[in-house]
Amino acid sequence: MPQRALNTPICRDCDGFSTAAITTGTRNTDGTRTTLRVTCSGCKGTGHTTPAAGLAHAGK
Repeated sequence: MPQRALNTPICRDCDGFSTAAITTGTRNTDGTRTTLRVTCSGCKGTGHTTPAAGLAHAGK
């Protein structure tokens, strides 16, 4: 029987891929490429967004 997935909202900025490794084009002394790790600023590197708070009801 299939398991149901949790319904967690995925970040709209990074589409769930919260961290990317970007190469700078240069190489280190051992021959490996120099890379920068960049995290999504929208979800702070989690890949998911927090659900919006419910709307406040005004009136009676």
